[in-house]
Amino acid sequence: MLDRRFPDGFVWGASTAAYQIEGAWNEDGKGESIWDRLTHQPYRVVDGQTADVACDHYHRMPEDVQLMARLGLKGYRFSIAWTRILPEGRGRVNPKGLDFYDRLLDELGKAGILANITLNHWDLPQALQDLGGWNNRDCADWFADYARIAFERLGDRAALWATHNEPGVVASGYSSGMMAPALADATQGYRVIHHLLLAHGKAVQAYHQGGYPGKIGIALDLQNLIPASDSEADRMAAQREIENHHNLWLDPIFRGTYPQHLLEWLGPHAPQPRSGDMEQIRQPLDFLGINHYFTDKISFNPGGGLLRTHSEAYSAPLWGRTEVGWGVNPSGLTKILLKVKDEYGNPPMYITESGTAALDVPDANGFVTDRERIAYLRSHFIAAHDAIEAGANLKGYFVWSLMDNFEWLAGYRPRFGLVRVDYPTQKRIPKLSALWYQEVISRNSVYE
Repeated sequence: MLDRRFPDGFVWGASTAAYQIEGAWNEDGKGESIWDRLTHQPYRVVDGQTADVACDHYHRMPEDVQLMARLGLKGYRFSIAWTRILPEGRGRVNPKGLDFYDRLLDELGKAGILANITLNHWDLPQALQDLGGWNNRDCADWFADYARIAFERLGDRAALWATHNEPGVVASGYSSGMMAPALADATQGYRVIHHLLLAHGKAVQAYHQGGYPGKIGIALDLQNLIPASDSEADRMAAQREIENHHNLWLDPIFRGTYPQHLLEWLGPHAPQPRSGDMEQIRQPLDFLGINHYFTDKISFNPGGGLLRTHSEAYSAPLWGRTEVGWGVNPSGLTKILLKVKDEYGNPPMYITESGTAALDVPDANGFVTDRERIAYLRSHFIAAHDAIEAGANLKGYFVWSLMDNFEWLAGYRPRFGLVRVDYPTQKRIPKLSALWYQEVISRNSVYE
């Protein structure tokens, strides 16, 4: 049995997001977010579910941190609800909102758990959406102002900060009509992408100017995308998807440019930077966060939207699909890490999300024997180790997710957690995967 040992100081953690676990959606002065607005409309979410209570983490935070400590987590990645800090998105600060995150950082500090904070995990204040949201260029400045407030109060104790989580999903809420704020305008979607990047650059600049002791980056969803065949049509289709989902973010951040071939394809829909914008976006990053779950095969499809493509889940031999229909291809993670190493200067990297939804079946005591999740995580930890051995500058791995939670449009049906949440009682029950992960962390290695 081969023991894959990770570098000393490797950060093993787990991730959550404010909207998915906190609940208390309108308590202690919190304002309404675009996801509050969307989920309170009919026929938006499976079974009409909302995150009004979710995992009730807002009220159960100390015991949740104690649970993290018992599991041996070295790091915890969470997001701040913008509307707890600034109920209208700008202007008046809500002290109770800041106090909550202040207490959370203190609890993590006492437990010896590294704090990894995300500023924007999709839940834009509705008051700002009423002013155009991310389609309004001023939103970049509103975000930077919010970031400064968070930095000033919490920056002395947070080791890692991410400006945005999966900003491509944020933009899809303006272009596809699915995610909040549920608009459908391709041109607006690409304008939003530019404004999100501009906001990122302004926040990174503010952080560095403040001289805070931690590090700042961004968390991008970088799935592995491969051509469905060797045909030129499929290869070019895959390249368009790669440029649209990878390079559209990585190129501006690391190179100060947008991918030229994609701009030509998009034509009038393409982002339209103003003078100085690309320099503002290209701020020095301390790390890159990578969210990775699956590999998709891409084929040419003349009816496939603006990019004329079709995506299909791909699984490596002997792997099936996950409970939500995603493929399982561990080597895809290795490929993504090495792409960043080879094409973007090998910055410090963290896996900020990676995990799987499984068909969890609890026993009479609520315990879940989730060997499928363990197999997924083991194989992806090994894939990450392969990348480290090939020179990738990977510093840590945050599993999605610490606990079962509200999974956006899918409601509470998919369960990604290491810890089962019995929603009627809010009881937390670590699954077999949590106990297995505890051993991985204690050894700093995984058996192959």
